[in-house]
Amino acid sequence: MSKNIALITGVTGQDGSYLSEFLMAKGYEVHGIIRRSSVDFRERIAHLEGEPNFHLHYADLSDSMSLVRLVGKVQPTEIYNLAAQSHVQVSFDSPEYTADVDAVGVLRILEAVRANHLEKICKVYQASTSELYGKVEEVPQNENTPFHPYSPYAVAKLYGFWIVKEYREAYNMFCCSGILFNHESERRGETFVTRKITLAAACIAHGKQDCLYLGNLDSLRDWGYAKDYVECMWLILQQDKPEDFVIATGIQHSVREFTILAFKYAGITLEFKGKGLNEVGVCIAGPSELIGKELVKVSEDFYRPTDVVNLWGDPTKAKEKLGWNPMTTSFEKLVEIMVKHDMAKIAADNAAANIRKTNLAEYLEKGIVK
Repeated sequence: MSKNIALITGVTGQDGSYLSEFLMAKGYEVHGIIRRSSVDFRERIAHLEGEPNFHLHYADLSDSMSLVRLVGKVQPTEIYNLAAQSHVQVSFDSPEYTADVDAVGVLRILEAVRANHLEKICKVYQASTSELYGKVEEVPQNENTPFHPYSPYAVAKLYGFWIVKEYREAYNMFCCSGILFNHESERRGETFVTRKITLAAACIAHGKQDCLYLGNLDSLRDWGYAKDYVECMWLILQQDKPEDFVIATGIQHSVREFTILAFKYAGITLEFKGKGLNEVGVCIAGPSELIGKELVKVSEDFYRPTDVVNLWGDPTKAKEKLGWNPMTTSFEKLVEIMVKHDMAKIAADNAAANIRKTNLAEYLEKGIVK
């Protein structure tokens, strides 16, 4: 029996780290692509380094030759393209870079497979996005819902979706897209709104932050747990026929709901008052020093030039054809996991800071430091 060999782009990210763990537990040999940087961003996969079936390689989605060489060297049976400039707001500031990586980068992956004559051997998964639906034309959104991208990020991802479909039909390649709706975790980057909220709730509860500023509180999202979603990615590549699937929970929540729940798990009860830019979240229960304070405010700085407000996925096809359960982790449990992680993180940071202060005081007292 031939060994399953997976090549993962974006291996240092939230999804890449969970997928690596998932595949290694199934006996895969996992190869991850990283970019050369003077700053180390490997904290999500640090526990995997040194494992005999986990390997890292330098390459980049913007460098076709590096991809061709690496695919030829690794000879993967499955490629998971998870790498992207994945921040919607940043795509407005860096549209050209976003297009190069999120659109043409997908083409480079597919061509690397063809250049190494692996069309019949290597299956390709493309991480697509619910942002394709953008200015939504129907709710909930499924595999047949028309696309209406509403950001440079979404437009770039739309190219990636269609080029995968084209190579599937033109070259009979096993390549498909998972249209991922919002999926979060304790490993989510701190600039994304969900992690920004849970980290702020923890900081405020520990007295490290005064207020959280957010954009449109009415934005609706379908939030799932990233750890559950990587299983669906794998299932998509285990089918007899390549198809595209919506990966979602089928349940929708607002940014306001997420915020209320996050603060609840941090021991703070919020009540929202006012409307639009004047809406505020006031503490009505929790630590005495916070009662009556405005802990959440709306800032126009966090509104996007074009804002997607109603993303809601229909996972029926994935449930029926793949046997996947999108509700292994509930929305409430997801928020609880994230907040508990960030509460522990801030507590640990505080403890470390106190040790440093104590050591410094002792050094000063002994005259070691002046």
